[in-house]
Amino acid sequence: MQSLDWIVLVATLLAIVGYGTWKTRGRNSVQDYIRGGNESKWWTIGLSVMATQASAITFLSTPGQAFHDGMGFVQFYFGVPIAMVVICMIFIPLYHRLKVYTAYEYLERRFDLKTRSLAAILFLIQRGLAAGITIFAPAIVLSAVLGWNLTILNIIIGILVIIYTVSGGTKAVSVTQKYQMGIIFTGLIIAFIIIVNALPEGITFTKALEVAGASGKMDILDFSFSLDNRYTFWSGIIGGTFLALSYFGTDQSQVQRYLSGKSLKEMQLGLIFNGIFKVPMQFFILLIGIMVFMFYQFNASPLNFNPEAKEAVAKTQYIEEYNTLEKNQEKIFVEKQNIINQYLEEPSEAITAQLIEANKLDRENRDAAKALIAKASEEQNLSVESNDKDYVFIHFILNNLPRGLIGLLLAVILSAAMSSTASELNALASTTTIDLYRRNLKNTKDEAHYVSATKWFTFAWGILAILIACVAYLAENLIELVNIIGSIFYGNVLGIFLIAFFFKHVKANAVFVAALITQCFVIALFFLNRFDYINLPYLWLNFVGCVIVIFIALLLSFNSLDRKGKLPLFILTAFLGAIAYTIL
Repeated sequence: MQSLDWIVLVATLLAIVGYGTWKTRGRNSVQDYIRGGNESKWWTIGLSVMATQASAITFLSTPGQAFHDGMGFVQFYFGVPIAMVVICMIFIPLYHRLKVYTAYEYLERRFDLKTRSLAAILFLIQRGLAAGITIFAPAIVLSAVLGWNLTILNIIIGILVIIYTVSGGTKAVSVTQKYQMGIIFTGLIIAFIIIVNALPEGITFTKALEVAGASGKMDILDFSFSLDNRYTFWSGIIGGTFLALSYFGTDQSQVQRYLSGKSLKEMQLGLIFNGIFKVPMQFFILLIGIMVFMFYQFNASPLNFNPEAKEAVAKTQYIEEYNTLEKNQEKIFVEKQNIINQYLEEPSEAITAQLIEANKLDRENRDAAKALIAKASEEQNLSVESNDKDYVFIHFILNNLPRGLIGLLLAVILSAAMSSTASELNALASTTTIDLYRRNLKNTKDEAHYVSATKWFTFAWGILAILIACVAYLAENLIELVNIIGSIFYGNVLGIFLIAFFFKHVKANAVFVAALITQCFVIALFFLNRFDYINLPYLWLNFVGCVIVIFIALLLSFNSLDRKGKLPLFILTAFLGAIAYTIL
């Protein structure tokens, strides 16, 4: 990085922190601090909702996802527009009418305190973990690529977020996220233009898409019902809808964004804005990954994009084998260039088949390198990540963008990390204060006390997130890891809310017991899938968790658990057994 890049990066980040702190100083009431004084317009809500979800993980991982696996990942977001309509029709009017500070307040009014507390605690667990990963994600990648100290990066990102989030609360998060999204969109558009212009002379955007399509990267829709495919149309529509309903409808980090709206209409318009633009935004980010893929069809790329990977192998007996794989990669690269040139001159099915075969050899060669990296890392007791999806885009940025723009794109990544983390800390603190601290505090305190408590809880959650980031280990593709954590909890929480909305005869005890059983069952399913005992893509955990908690609650309710009746355990056992049998 050059001096100009450092100036752009530092100035951008300090401007965001300074503006957020100055603009929202003096918020001394709970209404102002937690709900932002209900001043937000629909465009602020929409951008804030998008910024909360679009973390640094999105901009680091998604282009790499497209580079390796193509555009199919966009199917993951197909359920978002459906969920936005449902939330605008059911969730938001209810929250607005009851004037709640958190989504979980409603559960006490509908059920009881223990159900509210359980849902709040489940949120705090999964979002607390996610906040640490949101900090860790850009830090681990930037550390590896730039040689920066990982722990110091975690601390810097965390402290910057804590400063303005503690100072201004929800309003600080919302006003800064507008400008963060502006920086993000500007940086991505510039990066896209530069990538397309960096393609060889004669390779237009249209021709690049044709070659990418022949390489199998433009296959967007997969209508198969196979559980072997993680991202299909059906998993996106069904599992994605349930995940989006849970995330946008019951996750306080998102609910708090639209609860700050000036009116019911502003809240609904903000979410509809997100529903309309979310899929195109993700499509565009994936398309950037496709263009990066095309760039590396004409320019040599490393065997593994993680710069620490070869360093780890170099210290072991696997280095000669790794060097052989690098030579194979050079041969594959030359062969692919020849095939692509033939395809551009005269496309045919035969040449397309050759291109697909060359890409298959490329993947196999890279997979063999990953296996060596994993072995070398294990032997040396290192935590070097062999899955390099998260390093593809940052590698391109650092090696191919002009001075100044590198700093801007790094500012995009760190701004995204800060915006998501700020929303998470803000929601974690609000939930802790409103649902646990204030609700269980016997002595009534004044407004200033609860604002002060929320600030201290924000600080505490920020420190915890930094600590989680410092001890985290990157075991998955980053964007998948965050969604996996959410999927373990979201289905269960969504089911609790759907019971509250639509099953008026179900009482508190039935829901509480059903939620406990369901959470244990979903966690068990996750670990069974993790160790390959079953085949259940994580997106389906949202659907399974939601269905199970509703079924068990209905069963308990019908058998009068709330009136101290007896539960026919064989029915429950048979149901869970049937689900397990189907999955197996």
